[in-house]
Amino acid sequence: MRAENTTPPRLRRPAGPRPGIGIVHLGLGAFFRAHVALYIDDAMRASGGDWGVLGVSLVRPDQRDRLAPQGYAYTAVELAPEGADARIVDVVQDVIVAREDPARLLDLLADPAIRIVTLTVTEKGYCHEPASGALNRAHPDILHDLAHPQAPRSAPGYLVRALAHRRAAGLAPFTVLCCDNLPQNGRVVRGVVLELARLIDPELADWIAAEGRFPATMVDRIVPATSDEDIDRLAERTGVLDAAPVLHEPFRQWVIEDDFVGDARPDFAAAGAEMVADVTAFEDMKLRCLNGTHSALAYLGYLAGHETIAEAVADPVFAGFIRHLWAAEIVPSLQAPPNVDLAAYTEALFVRYSNPTIRHRTWQIAMDGSQKLPQRILATLAENLAAGREARGLTLVVAAWIRYVGGVDERGAAIDVRDPLAERLRALSDTAPDAAAKVRAFLDLREVFPEALAESADFASALAGALVALEDRGARAASAEIAP
Repeated sequence: MRAENTTPPRLRRPAGPRPGIGIVHLGLGAFFRAHVALYIDDAMRASGGDWGVLGVSLVRPDQRDRLAPQGYAYTAVELAPEGADARIVDVVQDVIVAREDPARLLDLLADPAIRIVTLTVTEKGYCHEPASGALNRAHPDILHDLAHPQAPRSAPGYLVRALAHRRAAGLAPFTVLCCDNLPQNGRVVRGVVLELARLIDPELADWIAAEGRFPATMVDRIVPATSDEDIDRLAERTGVLDAAPVLHEPFRQWVIEDDFVGDARPDFAAAGAEMVADVTAFEDMKLRCLNGTHSALAYLGYLAGHETIAEAVADPVFAGFIRHLWAAEIVPSLQAPPNVDLAAYTEALFVRYSNPTIRHRTWQIAMDGSQKLPQRILATLAENLAAGREARGLTLVVAAWIRYVGGVDERGAAIDVRDPLAERLRALSDTAPDAAAKVRAFLDLREVFPEALAESADFASALAGALVALEDRGARAASAEIAP
């Protein structure tokens, strides 16, 4: 603990004019501030425009309380193997907490100066069924939002009510720009918003469908959680205390469908974003190659005792396993984006995973698996099984998730499972008498498993076998049997 009289001064916002606010961002976490915010900042530096960001924390005040004393500025620290590089980011102009004053947020979203609403609320934040993409009408937040029109809780609830206010005022809608790891994220969010709007007012839904825009995006940058030790190290290096820095790798990529209401947007291309007509091929490549193997390393690596992704890929067994996944089970399912060599892309991913300065914890990536597996693993698995392609590795990953959410690791220690379905998953695991029964119970989770997998006797048998291998021999040995 640093002595009080040696505490450095607090980071202050750089002097100078501030841009007007043109973007509201829902979910002001580390990823947005280490990725999307930097593109917005770079776009304004290149081409100007009033694209300052109003950040919104939907529930907790923590982020606001850390940033407010700094004028909402923060440090973005790029971690490369050869050293760190830092920049001060001041694109965020204000931060509010939605739960404290939902009416204020609705008023702000109805302001004509707001032309884009960006979101990073994680997969579970859209209140949808991951297996189908449809709105979960029984979700507690959706039920609340239907009953309390002026005090929503969910991101879809705020979007729908704010769009209703804009329609009533004769304003154009804002563009909804999802930056979360969902397949066809713009289309999923559009579908959820339209379904909720139709429950409230069919004419509102028709207006959103005709006038609204929900471009899909693909975002890519590894952003580990910031620790107290990271904050202390940065303060020692700079002589200034930043209570809310973000850490990130050097690599970044943002692919955006160029479809905005009134063409109103920052000059993202000048900041290095790829503006395209269809993001699907880029999105599939990233979700399956990067996020899919991240989840594989998270569950198998955690069970084997590896704390970070870099540690896991330093283990030759897991290095061989993910190379097998890419070559035999993931890349064959993909259509390469224009001018992309998938073999070179996956090799670059391996180099990124191996960066020793990025402490991306397996436990962090393992969170919310019931929301992540459908797009990261299960879609690829279903396609491979339908095509008669290799699927043993991906099947083992699903089995590792089932073992992980059981809440006990290979050494008998408790796992802190963070998942919207955590209690239900633990109950299914605890009550099943054997691996086959456990697999059957999990496959009946239709909000997670698509019908093609849930109804496949061959897949159920293979999954039960993989789970037995994990229980009998452990994650490392089971992985080595697939990719020796």
